[in-house]
Amino acid sequence: MMLLLMLGSILNFLTRSTLAVAAPTLLQDLGISEQQYSWIISAFQIAIMFQPLVGYVLDVLGLRIGLAIFATAWSLTNMAHGLAYNWPTLAGLRALLGFSEGSANPAGMKATAEWFPAQERGFAGGVYNIGASVGSMIAPPLVVWAILAYNWRAAFVITGGMGLVWVVLWLLFYESPEKHQRLSAAERNHIKAGQEQHLQSDGRRPSILQIARQRNFWGIALPRMLADPTWGTLTFWLPLYLKTVRGFDLKQIAMFAWLPFLAADLGCLFGPAVTSALQRFAGFKLINARRGAFTIGACLMVSVGFAGFVANPYVAVALISLAGFAHQTLSVTVITMSSDLFRRGEVATVAGMAGTFGNAGCCCFRY
Repeated sequence: MMLLLMLGSILNFLTRSTLAVAAPTLLQDLGISEQQYSWIISAFQIAIMFQPLVGYVLDVLGLRIGLAIFATAWSLTNMAHGLAYNWPTLAGLRALLGFSEGSANPAGMKATAEWFPAQERGFAGGVYNIGASVGSMIAPPLVVWAILAYNWRAAFVITGGMGLVWVVLWLLFYESPEKHQRLSAAERNHIKAGQEQHLQSDGRRPSILQIARQRNFWGIALPRMLADPTWGTLTFWLPLYLKTVRGFDLKQIAMFAWLPFLAADLGCLFGPAVTSALQRFAGFKLINARRGAFTIGACLMVSVGFAGFVANPYVAVALISLAGFAHQTLSVTVITMSSDLFRRGEVATVAGMAGTFGNAGCCCFRY
């Protein structure tokens, strides 16, 4: 189930990153300035801040149907990018894409909470979050190939069409542990026995106001607000940075723009490994171990600040890659805490609310 969800996350971030890779060609073709490009990206970030609403829908409709609806929407919207003819059209499409793609993180946390015992949840969350960096990693070579073989419009159609294929797979194979026919009784009991009983869903619908009154929520939301601008910079601005500041051409962008996301993949696994090591060898409790892993990631992420001071472009790419590694070490840890601290029927809503703060940080720090 997590591999299926990870594939969806890969396609989510592949479609999200298509514009950034196509930007050097697209901006020139449509006569869009870098300032107008920033407005286009802001439209996406503002729309994705409606994650609490998206998470609420997933909690109410259920993960299987809810995510299928949102994934269909983001796939069709991404394909429609190929019809854009000016920056306002592109901004409108990015807003629609941002709203529907905001479902990915709440859905991932909800699935993690449903399918895994507490001790396995960190690793499962790491596997799922690999999708974010893998999708961003494969975007440069795939999109550059589509541009060179066809044009930038075809790149959006290809990546969006892949999402529609995934929706069919999702509807065919995903189901909750309680309803999944291929899950054995022993596996179902293993999942249930390893989950915190006080966090089991009591049938009540999630209350955004009640969640917002809890310290645990702010302990998740504020770190995301401060850390996510680094990921937003990598996702939306790296190809343009490599072209305008470092002088890379389109082929060089395809060769190097994916490296920070490969490093981020390793960070997705490093965070849960640190959490497990702190529990096993230092005697930390689960939440304190997660906070320790988060702190390590936060300290390492400072490296991105030095990328602007080095003359060698390859050293700059290395520093940016370290930042990608550090961010995912931090991110997978703090995001997973929503499933450690909140009831099962609240997890998607909590993850969506925290995502709103993360994307608000991306908007604020962009300027």
